[in-house]
Amino acid sequence: MARRFLVRVLLALSALYWRVIYSEFRARYGVSPLFRFNGKNILLYGDGRIRLGENSYIGDNSTVHASSGFSVQIGIGCHISSNVRIFTESVLPDSDFRVKPVPSKAGDVIIAEACWIGANVLINPGVSIGANSVVGANSVVTRDIPPDEIWGGVPAKLIRKKRQQAASAAS
Repeated sequence: MARRFLVRVLLALSALYWRVIYSEFRARYGVSPLFRFNGKNILLYGDGRIRLGENSYIGDNSTVHASSGFSVQIGIGCHISSNVRIFTESVLPDSDFRVKPVPSKAGDVIIAEACWIGANVLINPGVSIGANSVVGANSVVTRDIPPDEIWGGVPAKLIRKKRQQAASAAS
């Protein structure tokens, strides 16, 4: 009985802790009040701008990094799954890591409205993902994705264009 009580108290404290952290993210970055942090261990960091749109969410264990002078923008109605990594800066792989500072590539990341980003996806600096696109789980996005397409793989490649169904046809 005491063990169950202790577990409930610890779970409540954990939930409160994350609510406080996410409130701080909302205050520091441009996070819509209608944006949902969907789980624990979601990290927003960096001195750049992070804008998270309404009716969008990000799953647990995800990371969004915005370097100074760069931004991450997630549009309205986006579904960002768990374990997603979004970076505005990364070292150049062909660099000589013995020479400091190691050169890096930096750029804004834009995810347009109504996108679905699958679990375990890495989105590299300078990438734009067009509206209504899908990035499959376990993908590495290294270049821009046009609107209305489904991409996946390492590196992510076009799987196919979406088969559009008019909203009026459904009604």
